[in-house]
Amino acid sequence: MKDGFIKIAAVTPYLKVGDPVYNAEQMEILIAEAHAKGAKVIAFPELSLSAYTCGDLFLQDSLLKECRRQLKNLADFTRDYDALVFVGLPYEKDGKLYNVAAVLHRGLVLCMIPKSHIPNYSEFYEARYFTPATEGVSSTLFFDMEIPFGREILLVNESEPTSFTVSAEICEDAFVPLPPSTFHAMAGALLIVNLSASDEVVGKDEFRRNLLGSLSARLVSAYLYACAGEGESSQDLVFGGNNIIAENGKIISEAPLFQNQVTYGDIDIGRLLSERRKMNSFPSPESYGLGEDRYVRIPFRLDTVATRLSRIPERFPFVPEKVKDRARRCEEVLSIQALGLKKRLSHIGTERAVIGISGGLDSTLALLVTVRAFDSLGLDRQGISAVTMPCFGTTDRTYHNALKLIKALGARSREIDIKASVRQHFRDIGQDETLRDVTYENSQARERTQVLMDIANQNGGLVVGTGDLSELALGWATYNGDHMSMYGVNSGVPKTLVRHLVSYYADCLADNMLKNVLLDILDTPVSPELLPPEDGRISQQTEDLVGPYELHDFFLYYLLRYGFSPRKIYRLSRLAFDRHYPEKEILKWLKVFYRRFFTQQFKRSCLPDGPKVGTVAVSPRGDLRMPSDAAMNLWIREVEDLG
Repeated sequence: MKDGFIKIAAVTPYLKVGDPVYNAEQMEILIAEAHAKGAKVIAFPELSLSAYTCGDLFLQDSLLKECRRQLKNLADFTRDYDALVFVGLPYEKDGKLYNVAAVLHRGLVLCMIPKSHIPNYSEFYEARYFTPATEGVSSTLFFDMEIPFGREILLVNESEPTSFTVSAEICEDAFVPLPPSTFHAMAGALLIVNLSASDEVVGKDEFRRNLLGSLSARLVSAYLYACAGEGESSQDLVFGGNNIIAENGKIISEAPLFQNQVTYGDIDIGRLLSERRKMNSFPSPESYGLGEDRYVRIPFRLDTVATRLSRIPERFPFVPEKVKDRARRCEEVLSIQALGLKKRLSHIGTERAVIGISGGLDSTLALLVTVRAFDSLGLDRQGISAVTMPCFGTTDRTYHNALKLIKALGARSREIDIKASVRQHFRDIGQDETLRDVTYENSQARERTQVLMDIANQNGGLVVGTGDLSELALGWATYNGDHMSMYGVNSGVPKTLVRHLVSYYADCLADNMLKNVLLDILDTPVSPELLPPEDGRISQQTEDLVGPYELHDFFLYYLLRYGFSPRKIYRLSRLAFDRHYPEKEILKWLKVFYRRFFTQQFKRSCLPDGPKVGTVAVSPRGDLRMPSDAAMNLWIREVEDLG
């Protein structure tokens, strides 16, 4: 299990009611199949050795003894399989009958975990046969072996480099107000296994999906739900085999109804560990009396192999894949941005805003947000001073788009050509204008910021910043130039999302005049336009210099959201961008990303205020309290070792 990934499987076999021999034979076939596909945790449904719908046959001694024999045979069968296998069966202990999950590994029965909540309502009448689990862990004699028996059991994988803990509950246990899995998770379980026989009625699959997704989110865990299907008695009920695998609120995979099958899911244990580390509100075991005395911990060991991943990460983690979800996300982000600016404007009591408009994506989004904030305050859009400041690199296309944008939105247009000012500055500091170095470029950016700040002073306005999250992460901003403003509305928005926000505005909120200019801005290459054009065209494209923003946003998401290592981020990015970038190019830009991220923290340490809009942010007052002079050797060394 490398990089924290593990493949798990929920298995719905075809059963014969009351025939443990046949059922065990089917399980052996499916264990071999799941293991061949890389599954390390394999779960069968509730009472799967006997079938759930045996009724009063559960009280027959012959059935109970045969279930014991077949469990022993199944355990022997697992001797050569590197997997943890959960099997359901009726089990008699001390004169009582229990509905248990038996855990098998490498030829052994590691433990038995009884069901805690026995339903006895509507179509369920389990209390006729089964005794609920009681607190504590005892033992049971199983073929001359003492085996732990109880609810408070954790199975601990001691393999390196990533260990993890597994626990189990059975069907109804997940449906009660305080499931056993709540305590299992607080005691350290990262994977909850549920052996279930939930019958199908109209709408129950959606209820089940919502319940288990929510439960996995609340427990910050993975949840493996194996459900009974075809083969159970249909005398009064039908079972649909609705296997579900969830991870921290997201359904990873789900079996279609009424199709017995093996359902696989790739679980990221590293991501779950990262989430729990970050959430200091997640309770410690000791705070609920779940320390060493309450739970029995049973070790097991899985081989350390790389999981063959079938779960391909999304290329754009900041942008929802579905059109409907994307539109909803865009509207929400625009509202957050505008509400943040609205509060700042009303707090300082101004009806004036100043913003530099370049004809590029970032300043376009900032102006759209400013207009929305002004409209929500009932302010005249003429209070927005939209300033164009052409200089050496400005092209006709971006210049005219800037003017059209300002006109379409009804802001107050102001043009200040800064070429003469910048040339005077060159003379003052002895800069040769023919030397197209960083001083040549940054002098223009700083002059623009000075102009905006001074105009704001003239009319008592507020300078609205345009820089986005991706630029801040890479330090792709001129210090005390476009890096500075009085409120940065885009500071929480990554570049890949900026494009979709402007596109959403064009498609859903703009009239024809505004839509046409927004579409042309979207079609314009991203550029700071600080070098003279070539034949009237943009000569300086940002992504040629710093790298593709879709890659950098991907790197940034997994670095800050989950704290993943360079090796793991590289592995994920190769999967996500397999058909888009060669591995060597991905690695090249990953090296650039880490070097820029660490060396440019000083720019983020003094950022202007701006609203957080997603789970990743770089504000020094909020999400990223990082020393500006932190050593980067550890990360860079790992990146260099990748190739």
